[in-house]
Amino acid sequence: MSQLEKRVTSSDRLFQRQKQKQGRLNFGKGMLFLLPSLFLFSVFLFYPMARTLYLSFFLTDNRGMATVFVGFDNFSRIFSSDIFVKSLTSTFLFVLYTVPGTIIIALFLAILANEKLKGVGVFRMIFSSTMGISVAAASVFWLFLFHPSLGFLNQILRWLGVDAIGWLTDPNWALFSVSISTIWMNIGFTFLIMLGGLQSIDRYLYESADIDGAGYFYKLRRITIPMLSPTLFFVVTVTMINAFQTFGQIDMLTRGGPQNETNLLVYSIYREAFVNYQYGTASAQAVILFAIILIMTLIQFKLGEKKVHYQ
Repeated sequence: MSQLEKRVTSSDRLFQRQKQKQGRLNFGKGMLFLLPSLFLFSVFLFYPMARTLYLSFFLTDNRGMATVFVGFDNFSRIFSSDIFVKSLTSTFLFVLYTVPGTIIIALFLAILANEKLKGVGVFRMIFSSTMGISVAAASVFWLFLFHPSLGFLNQILRWLGVDAIGWLTDPNWALFSVSISTIWMNIGFTFLIMLGGLQSIDRYLYESADIDGAGYFYKLRRITIPMLSPTLFFVVTVTMINAFQTFGQIDMLTRGGPQNETNLLVYSIYREAFVNYQYGTASAQAVILFAIILIMTLIQFKLGEKKVHYQ
């Protein structure tokens, strides 16, 4: 090997060492930036998840400490419970009521608010105003509306000559009533996302359709909905996950009643853990809820993403 070749080889090695050193330095800097997030995720997400999975295999005392290992007995016990099966059924019915209802109404309002009309900004503010109302405040508002004697809804029914309805006390109406209030609470956020998606659609598509003489509903079906599909995919996924995790309005409006008709999974977990002090059973229910949300989300990504059209 000549002297020149040795120098080239030595400089290549030096360059590789410097490159590796710079890579390690960049990795260390990156980890320093990630460290606060990793710490917060570990404390408030990873550890609680691991702890919940651990407790689901144990009987616990009143302090939530594991006492006796029972394996999958907690899971078999809750699946043989009529109350849990009722809770599971009510949860899926609640999701079926609220997700399509929220998306359809929000889409309709977003299409209206996307029109170039005078004063449309006022309507956009009204449609999105539910975002600024807390679940507790909104639940109190709906408590007054659903009141059996003083509620505005029953007063309308009496004026129409129809018997009053026990919106929150009748097992046939309770879940539907809570679903209505939940749709109203979720419309603001969904409406804003939909409106943003509509405004991001290229106006040239509509202009080309107008030149070809396309009608309003043809443009809605062939341009608006396909171009809005990424937004719809996001909204459906987020709304479905939020529906499975509903708790606040159940606690404020019905507390799981009447006859466990509104005892959704999250409220069932809360009651099992903090009312009955059965942390092992509650943890098993939480694991099942996590599995359901994960499976439903994967199905949504598997089937729904095929119909998404990106610009």
